[in-house]
Order: sequence, then C-alpha cells, then structure tokens
Amino acid sequence: MAPQLILYNGKVTTLALRQPEVSAIAVSDGVVSAIGTDNEVLSLADEQTQRVDLNGRRVIPGLNDSHLHVIRAGLFYNLELRWDGVPSLSQALAQLKQQADMTPPPQWVRVIGGWNEFQFKEGRMPSLDEINKAAPDTPVFLLHLYDSALLNKAALRVLGFDRNTPNPPGGLIARDAKGNPTGLLIAEPSALVLYSTIANAPKLSHEDQLNSTRHYLRELNRFGVTSASDAGGGGQNYPEDYSVVKQLDEAGQLTVRIAYSLFAQKPGEELADYTRWLDMTKPGDGSDLLRVNGAGENLVWSAADFENFLQPRPDLRPLMEQELEAVIHNLAEASWPWRIHATYDESIGRFLDIFERVHRDVPIDRLRWFIDHAETVSERNLARIQSLGGGIATQHRMAYQGEYFIRRYGVEAAKRRPPLRRMLQMGLPVGAGTDGTRVASYHPWTCLWWMVTSKTVGGTVLHSESDRLTRQEALQLYTQGSAWFSREEHRKGTLEVGRFADLAVLSDDYFAVEPDDIRAIESVLTIVGGRVVYGKGDYASLAPVLPPVSPRWSPVATLGGYHNTNSTTPLRHEHTQFMAADGRVWQAGCGCGV
Repeated sequence: MAPQLILYNGKVTTLALRQPEVSAIAVSDGVVSAIGTDNEVLSLADEQTQRVDLNGRRVIPGLNDSHLHVIRAGLFYNLELRWDGVPSLSQALAQLKQQADMTPPPQWVRVIGGWNEFQFKEGRMPSLDEINKAAPDTPVFLLHLYDSALLNKAALRVLGFDRNTPNPPGGLIARDAKGNPTGLLIAEPSALVLYSTIANAPKLSHEDQLNSTRHYLRELNRFGVTSASDAGGGGQNYPEDYSVVKQLDEAGQLTVRIAYSLFAQKPGEELADYTRWLDMTKPGDGSDLLRVNGAGENLVWSAADFENFLQPRPDLRPLMEQELEAVIHNLAEASWPWRIHATYDESIGRFLDIFERVHRDVPIDRLRWFIDHAETVSERNLARIQSLGGGIATQHRMAYQGEYFIRRYGVEAAKRRPPLRRMLQMGLPVGAGTDGTRVASYHPWTCLWWMVTSKTVGGTVLHSESDRLTRQEALQLYTQGSAWFSREEHRKGTLEVGRFADLAVLSDDYFAVEPDDIRAIESVLTIVGGRVVYGKGDYASLAPVLPPVSPRWSPVATLGGYHNTNSTTPLRHEHTQFMAADGRVWQAGCGCGV
C-alpha cells in the first residue's frame, strides 16, 4: 500500500547504521515504511499520500527525555510562571509583577524551578524587597533548585508563618532580629520543606488539569520531544494522580510517549506501597503512548540524597540498608525494573552493596534497572553497575548547579561530573534528559548544548574538550540511549523501517550551527506515530488546534513557557568572582570559562 505521509527534500538524520542520512522518509500506520532519496520514496506515493516539503531542513529522531517529571509538570503547568531561559532579572521581576496583577485570590504566583541567578545578566538572585514590591498582595513562591525558596509577605500571611512557627524537619525558616520569618526557606539539606510548603497552594480543577497537561505536552513538542521516562514525584499518588494522562491517552490526545515509574510516597510504608502495586499492575501495562515502566526514582525515603551543593553531602542513615534491601528484593522477585535517585558516589556505593546481595539470591542483570543522575559516580562503581546489567540516566543538572559545585568542591572536582565520556568508553547504557521541571529546566536543547560544550547556563566551562561529547554522541544519548531504559530501543530512537515515526524537523541544522546556537533550536514540525502534533511557520496549518489555555489568567496564556533567547548574545557580560573550596578565586559569567 502507498504511504500515508512522505517528507522529502530534507537532511534526515536516521541514526541508523546502514543509512545514517537520507533526504526522504515515508510513514504508514504510525511507523517508518521507507527511507531513501526523494525519487525512491516519492515513487511510492499515490493520490492519497500527503507530501511535505522539508525545504532542506534537518530532521532528527524525536527526542526522548530519560528523566522528566512530565505527569506532575502537566498537572501544574498552567499555574506556573516559568523563568526558564529568561536572560535578565529585571525581565523576570517584570513578569512576576504582571502575573501578580492578573492572578485572582486565593491563587498564588509560582516560579517552580528551571532557573538560577547565573542565567541573569545581573548575576544575582532577586531580593525579598523586590519580590514584595512586585507582588504586595498576591502570594508568591519562588523555588530555587533544591536549596531554597523565597516567599513574599502575602504568602507568609496565608501560610500563617510567624515568630512562633517552628522549623520543619530538615529545613530552616530564616528570621530577622526579632525572630519573624523573612520569607526565605532553606533546605538543610532536604528539599521536603520546600515541596511541603508549595503543597499548601491551591490546585487546578480536573478539567483545567486536562488542559494544562495538553499545553505542557505541546510545549515539549515545540522542542522536538516525543518521548519521556516519567520519574514520578512526591505527592504523585498512584493511581489517582495518573487519571489525567490516562484520560488523554484514551481520548487520543497524548502527544508524548510516557513510560512511568511508581514513586514511593510515605516514609516507612514504601514496602507496603510496592507490595500493593505489584498486585495492581506490571511493567509494560498500558498502550504505546502510556505504559508502566517500573519502580522509582524514590524507592525508600531513607535513600534520598538530594544534591544541594550549598550544603554538605548528606550521610544516609543506617536504616536505609534494611528498608531498601526489602524493596529491591521484592522488585527483583517480581521481575520489576527500578530506577533510583543518586547524586553522590558514596550513596551509589551503598546502593550497589544492596544490589549485589540481592543479585546473589535473585539475578537482576536482565531487569534494566538504573541509577538516576550519578554526578559524582566513581569508575569503580561504574564497573559495578555494568557487571550487574545496570545503566545510568544522566541529566544537565550541573548546567544549573556547576557554580555551586565548584564553590564547595573546587574546580578540579567539577571536571567530568558526571563522567559521560568514561561511561561511553565502558559501553554502559546511558540516556540523556533534564530532570525537569523543578531542579532544572525541561528544555532539551540546553541539555544537548551542555553535553557538547560543558557550559553551565551562566557560561562556566566545566569539562576539558576531550571529555565533551560530539553532537552525534549527544543526540544518540537523547534518542537511542534513552530508549534502552523503557525497553523500547527496537521500536524508537532511530528512523528505520518498522520503527515508530517519531521525529522533529528543526528550525536550524543541529550539526551546522555554532555551538552556542544549539540552545536556540526549536522544532518547526513534530510528528509522533506518524501524527503531526506540533507545527510552526510553514507547517503551522498541519498541527491540531488546542483549546485555549485555562484558567484564562494562567501565566502560560500571556507569557508562555521556556523563553528561547538568541543564544549568540552573551548570557552575561559581567564577571562574578567566587572563592573555591581549595582557596582559589575563579570567575564565571561571560562564557569564557573558569
């Protein structure tokens, strides 16, 4: 039968070994049915075939985020003001004021991660006075990475914080000389104080959550994302908080493939959670667009080692071994894969001790388990992961925390963090992603840019040139590499006959633009399973129309999502000096490096 869709006159990167680049691709029934030259592929068409002229544009396999909190982000996207990519603090504060003026009681203005002060040309955080001036009456919550949050006076009033409010476990309420809260919350070192505070803010209705999720998925499609491994999240209960994405899947309205992991919610009750879930579902349940992947990233709360580089490394409690081993043993016996959050090599070593013990009783080397993040993993522990059949899902969190890492551990310690080049040399399964939307931005092109240049969003260069990835390697990690983690490497990640027709047509040629221009790339046409899910410019008419953003006062309606600036403009012109842990002074700011 003739193909339903043909894209031609392009530069199609297939990532296939036999035909790595072609000019045309045909799609039938949601999968690639042919690739080759324009003449070869167009000869397959009939009068019903839709033909799309690529006008010489670069096409890549759809991007696949190895670690994205996509389900949670969708539920809240329409509530959040995004400072991701905003180039100046003055612009960010102007947005804050604009949104505060529009937001009706009892709603809050929320800036929930995805930014840091180093991205601003001013090179500093907003002050509490500036936040209170911008929003004197509307509650404001600004989350900064995993380390702190800023609340204005209106938010303190709504929360009832006063001089008698005790510090929560693992957190600190900053106070003035009279003992009154200033509006600064500090994680010491746990981020739970930050997340438990924002949990007090109002949520969207179910109908608005459906709308919010559709608009967030369209935002991901805007950048060429077609798949994601969802890592769960605190307050994201199964199955209740999965009803929105399930409803969208049943209605044919999901535009990103989601493989989700189940995240333990209650400290001390994690084993009961997983025992219950093992009887309710299993890996692979669902559809091609929404399916169960396994357990994690939080398996037990006692194993949480939040990467807050403004604080010393947390030393996990001895209770962790007992709790985690019981959960891992249950998962292994049920043949469930798992993922586990681990920043520090010391934590990874203790986790691997447990995995090795379980492996002696129940082999785990074919389960596709993996470590999330692994910024400071050692070569010894990489070898242990490899011997147990594990992988590593790595993200661009150092692009947002590199300056803080250097401040605590020094310049030399920041090199090869995480050691991507060594992982690839060893042949480990590695997938790329963002850990969006809280600790880092969901923006995939910042991650690809970071892997290629090793720059933070403030312009600090972290890795030597020999440890940076080529553009081809980085793209492979964000496509083929990430597919391994959901057991779909034979279904997606390359544009080959029989694979899912998931692809992105790019605004600029990823392989030809200047390195710093990688961040400015967007998709002009995104296709998932042969279906157009996003179109811009010449291709706008091909994309389905979304309903208007709701509620109408949503920041997304007026300010949008990621602010995609022209990356040829320096991120900052000033130099900011910091004292490193080893006593040396270093500078960050204009892209010149350390």
